[in-house]
Amino acid sequence: RVAYITGAGSGLGRATALLFAREGARVFAVDINGETVKETVDIIRQSGGVVYGGVCDVASFESVQASVEFAVEALGGLNILINVAGVGRAARFEEIDERDWERTIAVNLTGAFHTTKAALPHLLKGPQPCIVNVASIAGLRGQAYCAHYAASKAGLINFTRSIALEFASRGLRANCLAPGGINSPFISSFVPREDFAPQLIAYCMPPVPFQLAEPEDIAKHIAFLASEDATAITGAVLVGDGGTLA
Repeated sequence: RVAYITGAGSGLGRATALLFAREGARVFAVDINGETVKETVDIIRQSGGVVYGGVCDVASFESVQASVEFAVEALGGLNILINVAGVGRAARFEEIDERDWERTIAVNLTGAFHTTKAALPHLLKGPQPCIVNVASIAGLRGQAYCAHYAASKAGLINFTRSIALEFASRGLRANCLAPGGINSPFISSFVPREDFAPQLIAYCMPPVPFQLAEPEDIAKHIAFLASEDATAITGAVLVGDGGTLA
């Protein structure tokens, strides 16, 4: 099967690309950072996997469309779309300007719209088409100091549910993964500051002992949602947060 994976230059996106390649998928890895996505491609090829890669800004439909078309041509089709690419940072609401808001929505939510729009005609041509979108537990409840990020992820969850409903009769599955904290470079943007009220962020931590999830472990959840083992699951949100919401 062919998997198109965004945000594949580092962290969870890279771990997902490596796992899918090890499981036998042909992978098309994209990221806005050309150097890091090349590293991902090199790692997969050195391990004997089939992979192509490229630079793609998911906030631009033109960039996404060209990338998806190239992927389909290079790998002979498309079966799986995985949206990992995301941006965000912790900030007081007063510090979030319009530029921050628009970029966060453009990447985290509109980016998934762009990739879905471009990939859908190709997905529907092949067997067992599916989409896995990486949301966050921030999309399932309010989160102080993350208004723009939480809004984008909440939107992504209902976008995914809507696609799942609309295309269920055509065999497409669409699901969300909602992880908590992941041990990747991305988490550094959410480190609590001294001027944040502790009581407003304490609930963001999983039960003790506190431990961030490793990207490789969360990638396995994505692989499950994309696999034949999850054929009855669509329109769902799989929470992988170490018990934080509990």
